[in-house]
Amino acid sequence: MNILLFAAADIAAILILTFGLYLRRHRRRDLAVSYIGINIGVFAVATALAGSTVSAGLGMGLFGVLSIIRLRSTELEQHEIAYYFSALAIGLITGMGPTPIWLPLALVGLILVAMLVADHSKVLPTYRHQEVILDRAIANDDELNAHLSLLFGGATIHQAVVQQLDLINDKTIVKVRFSQPTATMIESSASRTVENHEVITGQTR
Repeated sequence: MNILLFAAADIAAILILTFGLYLRRHRRRDLAVSYIGINIGVFAVATALAGSTVSAGLGMGLFGVLSIIRLRSTELEQHEIAYYFSALAIGLITGMGPTPIWLPLALVGLILVAMLVADHSKVLPTYRHQEVILDRAIANDDELNAHLSLLFGGATIHQAVVQQLDLINDKTIVKVRFSQPTATMIESSASRTVENHEVITGQTR
């Protein structure tokens, strides 16, 4: 009876994680299929090994092997890795079915809530990261940050890591982490520009 309960909980959780959270936010179908397949596979293996005295060790070993295989097979973004490990963890928790019965259900709920909050669009909404190729070689950090800030419309540059500085072809490849200016900052900047323009115009007259 508990197996059926945990199977239902696992299916419901992975559907919520995949279709309710990941697919609605990131729209990548291939990974949605991967999350479901990995989750169901881990659940099946963990359930089959649940009665074994070495089930915990085998479960963690399976978790590690699948993680290495999947993470080496293709390049994933950090948020996709988080969803991947969540799918693995849900399958492992529900498959092993620890007691008391409410514990795995609570842990699965905790994972879903954590992903709901951590990957929400309102959490650090202005923070971005990009890899940028500039058509000029910039070796000075201050000049590079000023140029990137201007390029991103007055954004605050938090980190700029130069990947390649090509002095021959006059090119810079840089990974940038920045926060975009908020609407309030843009309006304030525009207001100051208008005020300065009015002052200059008045002095001219």
